Amino acid sequence: MHNNLTDRQKEILEFIENTIYEKGYAPTYREIGQHFGIASTFGVKRHLDALVKKGYVLYEENSSRTLTLTKNKETSNSEQLTIQIPVVGRVAAGYPIFSEENIEDSLTIDKNLIKYNSKCFALKVKGDSMINAGILENDIVIIFQQPTANSGEIVVALLNEESTLKRFIKEGNSAYLKPENISYPLIPVTGREDFSIVGKVIGLIRKYN
Repeated sequence: MHNNLTDRQKEILEFIENTIYEKGYAPTYREIGQHFGIASTFGVKRHLDALVKKGYVLYEENSSRTLTLTKNKETSNSEQLTIQIPVVGRVAAGYPIFSEENIEDSLTIDKNLIKYNSKCFALKVKGDSMINAGILENDIVIIFQQPTANSGEIVVALLNEESTLKRFIKEGNSAYLKPENISYPLIPVTGREDFSIVGKVIGLIRKYN
């Protein structure tokens, strides 16, 4: 827990953590300032000095890039190594995915298992159309939210205002959604105005009773 930090200090610490995790290196003072609308380098350094004093960050005085996270005595190791992914109830046209009423639960995931975390959500699988891809009913898939996908990737898509989990296939100028179950037909989507990609599947969780 970060009970000894101000709200702004918590936000800056989280930004540093996310940048290091996603890019492999820390943000510069200028990048921190631009992200939070802090006009001066001195203003950024004042917040970083507070994080250093409270034991969350180490940095070298003459380097704008060398910020190192340190395990604070009030922060548990498990908290540092995990992230929270919201489990959403539905994906539908015009319905905000991350609205409070749409979040049914949350998952605690090892950070090492999820490269992208800021735009991820989880969704419970309904039906058996993807069983040959190893995705079963009641599995939980983790989705990275993005409007495009490469051919062959498994996606959550909107079709006729309802969500569907299928493999996205593109061949030349044609595109379609492919179920991984021969009992279901291919779904052509070329030129369909009611078709859009919500995100791609990057992980799967299965709970055993």
